[in-house]
Amino acid sequence: QVQLVESGGGLVQAGGSLRLSCAASGRTFSRRTMGWFRQAPGQEREFVATSHWSGGSPSYADSVKGRFTISRENAKNTVTLQMNNLKPEDTAVYYCAAHAVYYTGPARRSEDVDSWGQGTQVTVSS
Repeated sequence: QVQLVESGGGLVQAGGSLRLSCAASGRTFSRRTMGWFRQAPGQEREFVATSHWSGGSPSYADSVKGRFTISRENAKNTVTLQMNNLKPEDTAVYYCAAHAVYYTGPARRSEDVDSWGQGTQVTVSS
């Protein structure tokens, strides 16, 4: 497993932007698919975005496509989630997720995640 630490959550008005960052420990980051999930009160944890270790286009949940951008910097062991045009329904605890080394699945199921961060709260007011 890998240790993950998120930062960057907070309170923002609808239409605003936030940038979440996740720092990973160890030397396996470049070989891990990394992603973000979120969980609103009373709801199941859901997929938001993923960046595959093997390259290629990131993938996004339909609800955030065109507004959120995931990026990674392997040299710094970091993955970020830029969130623009935020909506009240984006309010949730956001979790950084790391999959197993060389994982090649779609990375959209929480059951497939190897390591989780502690979560960071994002609140969007209307």
